[in-house]
Amino acid sequence: MAAILKALADPVRLQIVSIVACQPSGEICACDLPEVLGRAQPTISHHLTKLVQVGLLEREQRGKWAWFRLADGRISELADALRPTIAAQTGCC
Repeated sequence: MAAILKALADPVRLQIVSIVACQPSGEICACDLPEVLGRAQPTISHHLTKLVQVGLLEREQRGKWAWFRLADGRISELADALRPTIAAQTGCC
């Protein structure tokens, strides 16, 4: 979880995850992100690679472009890890 949280600590990466999550199709082409984020393609590629490495995004190559979607269950795992279950079980806090 520490690697995921570290990756999401970067505002651009957090914004990328948010953008992908909000897509009606559930995915976005890397070619659309530079305009949306106001960043250069190499910068976007760097951030996408980090998000794929920690397992938050899945990448699919389609011709020249890569498409990205949220990794199934990974966001849920993160939410579960952050949920204070021990405190709730013990009646603490």
